[in-house]
Amino acid sequence: MDETPARGRPRSETARRAVLDAALRLCQSGGYQALTIKGIAETAGVGRQTVYRWWPAKQDVLIDALRDLGLRKAEHLDPDTGHTLRDVRSLLTATFALTQQVTGKALIGLMAEAQHDPDLSHRLQSTVIGPRRHALRTLLARGVERGELSDADVSLDLVVDFAFGTMWYRLISYHGPVDADLAGQITDAVATLLHADEGPGAGAVPGVGAAGHGDAPPSGRPQAPVSPGAARPTAD
Repeated sequence: MDETPARGRPRSETARRAVLDAALRLCQSGGYQALTIKGIAETAGVGRQTVYRWWPAKQDVLIDALRDLGLRKAEHLDPDTGHTLRDVRSLLTATFALTQQVTGKALIGLMAEAQHDPDLSHRLQSTVIGPRRHALRTLLARGVERGELSDADVSLDLVVDFAFGTMWYRLISYHGPVDADLAGQITDAVATLLHADEGPGAGAVPGVGAAGHGDAPPSGRPQAPVSPGAARPTAD
């Protein structure tokens, strides 16, 4: 994981956190293009030279802010409840909530800048995008090891691309929300892609139906086994 080089005298942790929080808050409310070091400094209650002493540009502030936020939210972004699909849903729900509340516009702005800046692209991948991909892949690999999932037909890397690719597409195009319902829908799709129903102990996430609607069963699955010859329930 890359670390921002130390610049100047040691940083005050209070001032550092104020700058990082201010950068994310301003970016989310006003957009990446409108974000300035001056605005960050004023909102954080520090001088501009203080910010420049520690971070040479707004991109550097945001990279540090996103990495710091990931560390603070690590418990929610790396769950292990013993049930793979529940953990996948939890990780995606927490990640999507952060994009809506704090990180979405920073991620979009940095990704756009990274298309023309190989160094920024490397730092974004190694400090923000890579760790999230690794966390989800680790959950899925754990499910395969437990026999809950199977990667015989679809690689885990492709499933990770599908999950986060959907998030990025919606963040960029604004054509649909990135929320808890989407996290549930992606989790259901992951279950299908990785044959969750075929593994011992696998199946739908306990207590949560498709797209997160309480105890309702996922679409297309009966709520209870139907004995041979018994009439099947019909939709109202």
